[in-house]
Amino acid sequence: MIYHITERSSWEQAQAAGLYSAPSLASEGFIHCSAIDQILPVANSMFRGGGNLLVLCIDESKLEARVLWEAPVHPNPSAKPSATDDALFPHVYGAIEAAAVKKVVDLAEGDGGFELPAGLQG
Repeated sequence: MIYHITERSSWEQAQAAGLYSAPSLASEGFIHCSAIDQILPVANSMFRGGGNLLVLCIDESKLEARVLWEAPVHPNPSAKPSATDDALFPHVYGAIEAAAVKKVVDLAEGDGGFELPAGLQG
């Protein structure tokens, strides 16, 4: 299972179309995803202050697009490196079929940052 953080409105559009595509697919050639232990570091470094966020839980075996585990690529080159910068991240090289998304959970931000949604905790 791999995970992708997105806005609720983007996921709603994807459900209607049957395919999900992030802006990074056009600009960078892939959709940024995470392993479960990378969700919070990514959320807290890239999505602070962004409301209405969801985590898409994607069964990568159901994707038609190629998934490569690669070094992180920051959309903002001036971003400060994070503790996860030496880890590999899953990058999806194509649109994500809505049927490959097995679960969708709300990603809430508290006073201290994001917390792992209850639907993803062991």
